[in-house]
Amino acid sequence: MRVIAIVNQKGGCGKTTTAANLAGCLARDGARVLVVDLDPQAHATLALGIDPEDLDENLYEVLADPGGAGRLREVCIEHAENLLVAPSGIVLSALEQRLAAEPVESRTDRLSAALDQLNGEFDYVLIDCPPNVGMLTFNALRAAREVIVPLETSFFAIHGVQKLLETIALLTERIGHDLAVRILPTLYDGRTRYARQTLAQIREMFKDMCFDTVIRQNVKLREAASRGKPINAVSRTAHGTIDYNALAVEVAASGLEQPAVAPTEALEGSREVVVRFRDSAANDVRIAGDFNGWVPDRGVRSLIEAEGQTRVWTKILSLPPGTYEYRYVVDGEWREDPDNPEAVSSAVGGRNSLLVVR
Repeated sequence: MRVIAIVNQKGGCGKTTTAANLAGCLARDGARVLVVDLDPQAHATLALGIDPEDLDENLYEVLADPGGAGRLREVCIEHAENLLVAPSGIVLSALEQRLAAEPVESRTDRLSAALDQLNGEFDYVLIDCPPNVGMLTFNALRAAREVIVPLETSFFAIHGVQKLLETIALLTERIGHDLAVRILPTLYDGRTRYARQTLAQIREMFKDMCFDTVIRQNVKLREAASRGKPINAVSRTAHGTIDYNALAVEVAASGLEQPAVAPTEALEGSREVVVRFRDSAANDVRIAGDFNGWVPDRGVRSLIEAEGQTRVWTKILSLPPGTYEYRYVVDGEWREDPDNPEAVSSAVGGRNSLLVVR
């Protein structure tokens, strides 16, 4: 059971949007997912169609009493097939005061103890944290092994997340276990030079910590939240659906044990295959497919050249004969190959280009 905390002390950066829509995409792909809403504002609860005012009990009953851990499954509500919600409510804001007299270890391991009672019933637990680093967030970090930090593509957001990462590092020492932290660029408007430059700065600063997926600004994400549904249940073609489907693929791939060598280098009888992507505006282009576990540019040699005002990314792969599916990741956006008319529908939305090696 992978427990992932979605954390940022800054509000409005896409924590709840990510929790609800990543959960929807993972569940649609067949994974069993639980969304734990630790924010007293209960936005994740609302985004998944549950009115906290209509509930007689929520996470407060689970976390407030030492014996409440076994009640987590009782308060969970089914949103859709494979997707359940552990709801929040404003009463959760009183939890810190309720537990103030208890030892730190006792009051910050309540959620971890509750999740242990689930006995691996779920494939993923996504924890939507409040916009601060208080006791509720500390509970999430103690329970989790992975952290996603949604990061708005702006200068001030970058400054704030650097401080957050320092805080997480300090908390990790106190928690006593390592946390795998990944940065997710959000609210991206690729039409502006500022956003493109900021995204490039984020990638340069955080390097491999960054997801290749970027979440674009998309009004349909707000519309879906107002309807109490994940975006993929509202529109299969919206940018939000495409982006969160791509994130779901990347999250699922990151949980798999990676081979010691890239698959393109490990197979005998391989041929050198060259593909090219041309664009005058792109800053970063990578390739991902079933030949490298959908991890962009893993096992791929890259060259960048110029043809007048157009930049050309050359990708060199070593592949045995067969048919492969792939996409380019262009400044964080997953795209078909514009020069390849051969494509098939993807199980997680959009279309994958086809590469035939003879």
